Amino acid sequence: MQPTKRELFIQTLKRFTPEAYTEYLADLILAAKVKFKIVPGRSTKLGDFRVKQGEEKPTITVNGDLNQYSFLITAIHELAHLDAFRNYGWRIIPHGIEWKQAYRRLLEPVLVSKQLPSELEKALWKNFTHTKASSCTDIQLSRTLKQFDKNPGLTLEEIPHKSIFHLNGKSFEKGLLRRSRYLCTELKTGKPYLVHALATIEIIEKYEHK
Repeated sequence: MQPTKRELFIQTLKRFTPEAYTEYLADLILAAKVKFKIVPGRSTKLGDFRVKQGEEKPTITVNGDLNQYSFLITAIHELAHLDAFRNYGWRIIPHGIEWKQAYRRLLEPVLVSKQLPSELEKALWKNFTHTKASSCTDIQLSRTLKQFDKNPGLTLEEIPHKSIFHLNGKSFEKGLLRRSRYLCTELKTGKPYLVHALATIEIIEKYEHK
């Protein structure tokens, strides 16, 4: 007997998300009737939700290089965008009350399951109570999720002020903290960039202008 679409989807998700939640996430995605794509890692975002005029289904993408818990939370985040869009259209704030209500509704079964590591469950309950735009803007949740990376690497917040570092093929000087991001200067052009405090970087001892 050929496996069903649901069974195939669950098998795929087992490679990316905690096994305890594969069926829940698969059912959410299939019920949403959305194009769900697992894509190569992107430095600018963990996932996104897009609707294009003329397309039959909206599209959700999630980075395939995320750790299993980050993948799960990111997928729920984007599914909440889809839920808010279908209920209220575009005339809402992207991470306003409509999105927050959808996010909490989708996240609650994960929280009450008692299948999460204790430190992550605690961070998610705090995030659930005081919902921000995402794990990226909730710095404590981001730190907790990063603990589950296989190779977490050196983060920007760990290096001293004015340190020189590489990121995405460019060299920067670390500046001052602005909420969850540091205002850094690209050395070649002098342009300012806001870089997330938990971005994985490579520190360099000496910079030679090219």
